[in-house]
Amino acid sequence: MKKILCLLLLFFLPAFGLRAAEPLSVVTTTPDLAAIVKAVGGEQVKVESIAKGFQDPHYVEAKPSYMRLVNQARLLFYVGLQLEIGWLPLLVQGARNPHLTQVELSQGISVLERPTGPISRAQGDVHPEGNPHYWLDPRNGILMARRVAQELKTLAPTNANYFDQNLKLFESDLNRRRQKWEERMTPFRGTEVVTYHKELEYIAKWLGISIIDYVEDKPGIPPSPRHLENLIQNMRQHKIKALLVSNFTSPTIPQAVADKGGAKMIVLPVSIGGEKGIESYADLFEAITGRLAEGLK
Repeated sequence: MKKILCLLLLFFLPAFGLRAAEPLSVVTTTPDLAAIVKAVGGEQVKVESIAKGFQDPHYVEAKPSYMRLVNQARLLFYVGLQLEIGWLPLLVQGARNPHLTQVELSQGISVLERPTGPISRAQGDVHPEGNPHYWLDPRNGILMARRVAQELKTLAPTNANYFDQNLKLFESDLNRRRQKWEERMTPFRGTEVVTYHKELEYIAKWLGISIIDYVEDKPGIPPSPRHLENLIQNMRQHKIKALLVSNFTSPTIPQAVADKGGAKMIVLPVSIGGEKGIESYADLFEAITGRLAEGLK
């Protein structure tokens, strides 16, 4: 009788917890965060991004399908600094997920352009907590990956060693590649450029490029004709070589400004999936530095 009971117990035990643990369900607001989570979490996570790489992450529609993603997730990673303020709170509220852990990955980042004075809507789309595009510096990517590993280990402590090993591989690979990217861009340090929107500051600081002006005179607001006239004169005076725009910016106005200002318009992918072939965090910077080096020659 005891032998039969033991056999039955061995048969039914997998249904009571001895089977392999399900991957941790994770949702991120952008594909860049998703790529970092996947690199650290490996096979122990199932991760999906809400925004796509060709979308402006400031403006994402709070669809019911996204609410379902958040509802089914155990962990949510987001950029923060109010980048997703227009849509993420709606998704979280609509998801009604009491088990969801929310993590803002800007903690520990040296945030650029934190406002020091009063802020009003008259100034345009100014982020009151600072510039949120910090993932566009691979050095910040390592800080983000460390935070991701910390949170994954909290929720799945039995996989802690696995997450730590993946984190170590991610860091060593990114640091090795970063040295190559920096060497590629060394000849262009100090180059003055114009950009369309305040979203490339982290790239510029990392690579030593100087942004002297913007097509937008106020963030998020279409430029006035007077501002564009002054900008074109400024570009000619400084002999600006390049006007940089993101891959989701409408090219009509910046292309016209570049032509009149005697500069080349360089379109940069600013998120994974923004262009074909950019599938990893490293792919993103390979494309950015390659595009810049070619365009600034």
